[in-house]
Amino acid sequence: MSAQTSSLLKPWLGRLAWPPASSESTPVDRIRRLVWKIAIATLALMAVGSATRVMNAGLACPDWPLCYGQLVPKQQMNLQVFLEWFHRLDASLIGLSTLWLVSLSLWHRKQIPAWLPWAAVGAFSLIVFQGVLGGLTVTEMLRFDIVTAHLGTALLFFTTLLIIGTTLLPYRGTGTVGKLPWLGLVAALLVYGQCLLGGLVGSRWAAHQCFGAAELCSVMNSHIVGVVPPTIATLAVVLISWRTPALHPYLRRLANVAGACLVFQIVLGIATFRLHLQVEPLTVAHHTLGAALMGTLVCFTVLALRDAALVRALPEQPISLATE
Repeated sequence: MSAQTSSLLKPWLGRLAWPPASSESTPVDRIRRLVWKIAIATLALMAVGSATRVMNAGLACPDWPLCYGQLVPKQQMNLQVFLEWFHRLDASLIGLSTLWLVSLSLWHRKQIPAWLPWAAVGAFSLIVFQGVLGGLTVTEMLRFDIVTAHLGTALLFFTTLLIIGTTLLPYRGTGTVGKLPWLGLVAALLVYGQCLLGGLVGSRWAAHQCFGAAELCSVMNSHIVGVVPPTIATLAVVLISWRTPALHPYLRRLANVAGACLVFQIVLGIATFRLHLQVEPLTVAHHTLGAALMGTLVCFTVLALRDAALVRALPEQPISLATE
C-alpha cells in the first residue's frame, strides 16, 4: 500500500480501533467501562421486570412515579410491592447513569470518536421514552400493547449500549468473516422479534388463558412457531463460525456463547411450557436468557462488521490475530 493511501486511511482506521493499546486511563476507556456497567444493570433490570410481571406485581404500586405517595413505602412493603418498587429504583439509577454517560461524552468530546456523544444522547432518549412507557403501564392498568412496547424499548436500549461498548473495544480483525456479519444481524433481528412475541404472550397472559380457557391460543402458538427462524439463524452463525478458518477468537467465543444460550433457552422454553408457567423462576430465566442471546448476537455482529470493514480498508495489509 502506498504511503499516500496509508496516510489517508489512518484517521478513519483510528476511529475504528478506539481505544489505543495504552489507553487504560483515557476518557474512551472510562466511558467504555461505564457503558458495560449500564448494560449489565439493564439486563438485571429486565430480569426484575420479568419477575414483577410473573409475580403479578405490576400494579403493586398503584401510583407513579412514587409508590403509595412515598419514596419508600415501608408500611405497605411486601414481596410484590418490593419488586415493583425495586424495578423503578433500578430504572432510575440506570437513567441517572445514562445521563452521566452523556455528560462524560460531551465533556470529553474532543478526545473521543465524533459519533460517541450522539450515540450517548440517543441512548438517553431511549431511556427517557422507556420511563414514560413505564409510567403508562401503571396509569393505563398494564395495557398489553404498552407493556410490549416497554419491553421492546428496553431491548433497544440494551442493544444500543452493547453496540457502543463493542465498538469501543480494542479489536483488529482477521479478514475471514465472509457473510457472518449479515448472518449475525439477521439472527439478532429474529431473536428480537421472538422476544417481542414472548412479551406479547406475557402481557396478554395468553399462555394462562390458553391452558385454562382455550383462549388466545393463537398468540401463544405464534411464539412457539416463531422459535424456528431465530433458532435456524443462530445455529447457522454457530456452525459457520466453527467451519471458518482463522476466525478471530472473540468471534468464535461469542458464537459458542450464542449456541449455549440457544440450547438452554430451548430447554427452559420446553420446561416452562410443560409446567404451564407455574414455576416463576423458570419463566424469569427464560425471558432473561432470551435478552442475553440477543445481546450476544449483537456483539458478534458488531465485531464481525468491524472485521469486514477493516479488511476492506486495508486489503493489502497482513492481518494479525492479536488485538490492539
